[in-house]
Amino acid sequence: MLERDLNILIGGEAGQGLVTIGELLARSLVRSGYSIVVTQSYQSRIRGGHNTFAIRVSPDSIAAPRESVDLLVALDVQTVVLHEGELTAHGLVVSDTVCPARHHPCLSVPYRELADRRFANIVALGVAGVLLGLDQELVARTLDDLFGKKHPEVTEQNERVLAETWRWCSAQEKNFPRLPAVSERAQRLFMNGNEAVALGALAAGVKFCSFYPMTPATGIPLTLAAQAKAMGLVVEQAEDEIAAINMAIGASFAGAPSMVATSGGGFALMTEGVSLAGMTETPVVIVVGQRPGPATGLPTRTEQGDLEFVLHAGHGEFPRAIFAPGTPEDGFRLIRKAFDLAARFQGPIFFLTDQFFADSYRAVAPFDVEALPPVASGIEKDAAVLPYRRYAITESGISPRLLPGVTRHLVVVDSDEHTEDGHITEDLTVRKAMMEKRLRKGRELKAEVVPPELAGDGKPDLLLVCWGSAKGAVDEAAAKLRAGGARVATLHFSQVWPLVPEQFLPHLEQAREVVGVESNAFGQFARLIRRETGFAIQRQVLRYDGLPMTPEYILRELGG
Repeated sequence: MLERDLNILIGGEAGQGLVTIGELLARSLVRSGYSIVVTQSYQSRIRGGHNTFAIRVSPDSIAAPRESVDLLVALDVQTVVLHEGELTAHGLVVSDTVCPARHHPCLSVPYRELADRRFANIVALGVAGVLLGLDQELVARTLDDLFGKKHPEVTEQNERVLAETWRWCSAQEKNFPRLPAVSERAQRLFMNGNEAVALGALAAGVKFCSFYPMTPATGIPLTLAAQAKAMGLVVEQAEDEIAAINMAIGASFAGAPSMVATSGGGFALMTEGVSLAGMTETPVVIVVGQRPGPATGLPTRTEQGDLEFVLHAGHGEFPRAIFAPGTPEDGFRLIRKAFDLAARFQGPIFFLTDQFFADSYRAVAPFDVEALPPVASGIEKDAAVLPYRRYAITESGISPRLLPGVTRHLVVVDSDEHTEDGHITEDLTVRKAMMEKRLRKGRELKAEVVPPELAGDGKPDLLLVCWGSAKGAVDEAAAKLRAGGARVATLHFSQVWPLVPEQFLPHLEQAREVVGVESNAFGQFARLIRRETGFAIQRQVLRYDGLPMTPEYILRELGG
């Protein structure tokens, strides 16, 4: 019996237009009222190589990718060779007139007869739309919305090719299950993780973003750049990552809420700047999109391998917070909190994503921007106590922050250890007092920690612990285990530092067995939990082959 979801895999070489097909089809599905999870797999090259765009779709809410494939849209022979073995029993291959599929039915599409080769992706879109049971007019509108303004000269041709393909495919004999109908079409946004983070930053009031292009984080500044004029912000592509972090610190010093977006290799060059922000107590939000290392590693794949790196990045000791969103909605909400904490506690705040999160499109309910709480500026209009001391020692560790050149007061900042008024010092008594002042901000940060999300059975036989983008796969694996009669719960962390043991240790201790689920080789978050609480997670499901965590992978590793 067919489950209430289908998985469509579009495969081919870079340059064949598979992303265009995938995005148009996924947008059409969202507009039709379905929930989607998109997984993109691509090689680090402009043309050639083998790339895929997978769309899992369901009328029900879904949040994880699926390994098995129902519809394989092959733009080249290699796609069939590589992925036919992943097809389900009712799976169908859509290919050119010569179909290499051996064990599954194939719909051979006469691409050359239906359209010029430039419109092959529109033909593939039309075939997929018919097979899935989509409305032709809705798909045509989606096509026009994407290309109409940018390429009006091809609009008529696109519509003609789509209509001709629709007629041809509708007349073919097909033995493929259509999607279950959607009872109600709620309005939702078609959005990936990077776009959600960028929109959250805009909602937080970001005014400056610097970056050096690095997969998978580049989508954030590109999204911001597209809105820069309308929203009054500056997006600067720097000559390197060292310049990027220092530009952001400089902009923040001048009063602009600032961020940088990078990946592990770029962040490695930023660590001295991170320390500078810690010492000068300058707010900055740093997004690190994780990918497999070391070195360049697999630059277009996914991993959760940089937690320990980001936790300890920057020489010396200073407080920090690290967020790790599990969904695009988390990304929107938590990046706003990151900006708020950076401003209030005057220092660097970190935001960990990964390639899967960054590139995965979802159907997202529109954000109620009007209901959002304000984000702190952290800036005072005038000195509360005179004479003004930028680094005044306070009980909370937070000193009054004035902007240079805005008031009549002199603002002195120093990257060396400094006195309360900002001048360099080697007085060791002052050093101790200043260090303790900065560390007191860490105590205050702990009071702001977002607690982990517990779901499932109370006092479970199995508790699955995860963080960041593993959430959807872990939730679905747990649901499948519960459906089989097991008592299972999940504990997902969207903030991984600081840790507050009182928020989660009782849950760990009440479970008969605790299993950590992470996309890295060392079980970095489990090690962090043990370091901070003494609780050892004995069993782990780890993935570090560059592919995203899936429910099937978790269940195989658990032996279920």
